[in-house]
This record gives sequence, C-alpha cells and structure tokens, in this order.
Amino acid sequence: MIKQRICIVGDGLSGLMITAVLAKVPGIELNLIAKKGTKNLDKRTTAISDTNYKFINENITSLEQKLFWPSKKIELFYETSKGRINFLNLNEVNSNLMYVFENNKVKSILLKEISKNKIKLIRKDVKNLNELKNYDLIILCIGGQSKIYNNITKIRPIKKDYKEIAITGYVKHNFKTINTSQYFLKEGPLAILPFSKNYFSFVWSVKKYFFENNSKRITTLVKNKIVEMLKNKQNITISNIQSYPISLSLRRQYHQKNILILGEGLHTIHPVAGQGFNLVLRDIKKLKEIIKYYAGLGISIKNSYALNDFYNSRKPENTIMSLGVDATHTFFKQNKYLDPFKEIIVKNIKNNETLKKFSKIISNRGLSL
Repeated sequence: MIKQRICIVGDGLSGLMITAVLAKVPGIELNLIAKKGTKNLDKRTTAISDTNYKFINENITSLEQKLFWPSKKIELFYETSKGRINFLNLNEVNSNLMYVFENNKVKSILLKEISKNKIKLIRKDVKNLNELKNYDLIILCIGGQSKIYNNITKIRPIKKDYKEIAITGYVKHNFKTINTSQYFLKEGPLAILPFSKNYFSFVWSVKKYFFENNSKRITTLVKNKIVEMLKNKQNITISNIQSYPISLSLRRQYHQKNILILGEGLHTIHPVAGQGFNLVLRDIKKLKEIIKYYAGLGISIKNSYALNDFYNSRKPENTIMSLGVDATHTFFKQNKYLDPFKEIIVKNIKNNETLKKFSKIISNRGLSL
C-alpha cells in the first residue's frame, strides 16, 4: 500500500478536527503545521447538530461527553412594534436537537488525541506553499483572510460585507431552566446557547454603527437586553466579551492540484442560523470518506480525482446552505414597509407542522437527506 503523506496547516478548531479525524484512516502519514507561539485562547462556543455530534463521537476516542451540552428544545422569536412573537418551537423527546461546547476545551481534547496518535506537530510559519511540495495532500485551515489563498483560487468568491459586528460572551446565571433561543430583534439577531447548568453564551449581531456608538457600554447594553428578553430580574454576570466583523465569503474554487482549502477559508457565513461549523464538519466527513477510498485502493491522492470528487460532492450543499442563511438574515432585517407582511408570515409559521419537521431535518443533517 502506498503511504500517503498529508499535512494540515492551521491549529484552529477546523485544523485540529480534520487532523484528529484523519488519524483514524489507515495508510496515511499526517503532519500538523501551526504557527509558532500560538495559544489555545478561543473563548467562544460552537453549536453542532445531533448528527455531527455523533460523527465527532465516533471519531474522537478521548472525547468527554460532559463537554457537549444537549438541547431538546429550540425557541425562535420575532420582535414587532407590539412585542415579540414566539413563532417556532422545535422539540425532541428521545433525541437531542443540538449540542453546544466551549471551543477552547474541545481544542484541548483534540490536541491530546493528536498527540496520542503520535502525529507530528511542526511549529513554523508557512509563507510559501513550495515549502510543502513533498506532501501528497496539503489541507489549508488558516482562517478566511490569509493571502496564501490568492495563489490557489483564481475564481472570485461570492462575497458580501454585512456591515455588522457579532458580539459574543458568556453569561453566568441561577435560572432553573434556560432554553436554546434565537431572537430576531430590531437591533439584530441574538442567540442564546446554554453550555452548562449555570452558563450560556450569546451571539448578538448588530449594525457596525450601533456597535461603534455603544462600544464603551456594550457590556451593560448586552446585560440589559438579555434580562429584558428572558423576563427574569435575577442577577447575571457577563464575561469573555468578544467582537468580530460579519461577512459572507463563499469560495467557488476549492482546490488547485493537491492543495485544498477547508474551514472558514472555504465558507464564512452569517452566524444567525448556527450552521457555520456544521458545514465544516460535513466537509470533514466527506473528505475522510474520499481519502479512505483512494488510500484503500493504493492510489496516490496527488495524482487522483480525490479533490475533484470532494468539490463536486460538497459544493452544492455549501452554496445552497450559505445563501439560504443569507436569505434568512435578509428576511428578518427590519424594514418598515415589509414588516407588516412578515408578521403575518411568522404567525402562520407557528402552526405549520410540516415546516417544523423540515426545519429539524435540515438543521440536523443539512441537505444530505
């Protein structure tokens, strides 16, 4: 059997996950390349579907299930001039709709898994891809802004600047129960994601000018908004506040020769539906299947159609889901002319059982029906 030499560049969540997953594929030699001096300081949370949780659980042997907080109920609210409409409730009895985890803790588990499998970790700054010419496959997981991509993709990606800022953080509370929720507010969508008994995280997407005008009192503003939404006067403590600009970036070219883009470099979408990392995990699952297939046949990935197969199998869902999230965000944006019609639509959604069922399927499995 030909020994396939694969390197993953980048030790973010996507890079660590694909490295740990491919470690289970026989017939390949893996190297992980990461920048010098990087630290595991990702103080955010991530939501994944039940199907993707099972995929991680099957592939990461040292996984601690307590790090993944399950949700059996998801509530959606739409804000109008008269109040908030609870227009969609998704419930499960015998399974979970989603799981939320803290990025830094899961990254630590993945690093342990990688070390246990004796995968070589190389600390270096990759500035030229010619440095990696001895590998059969190069997987780039280096975020969405790297200039290295300019040497790979010649086709312009689909791009959109939302002129919005995502504010994230943790909330400590003493509520008896707290459900996963999405609020479509006049300032922008705000998600609540419980990840332990007394903690939940939030993601609030607001206009850039709103953030800039309120940057000095953002913690107070967030606290007041959450207390108002939850209608609970108990004291809450907010920590780990971070912010980052929101944009849509969707690659139309995934690879060149034996170099593949993965993670946020491939698709960056609006956080409103929580589908970003779910798409990455489906990419990783398909890539593992393809590499395992070609490695099992003894065919060199470098001289095969492996990356073309990956592109053809993943591009349709990535494109449809990304643009679908964009359309959802556009629909719920405040518009004084269209808002009266939106109220009628969301009120009708509440009693549409077919739509509820379809929403759960898509959220859980994507378009891989």
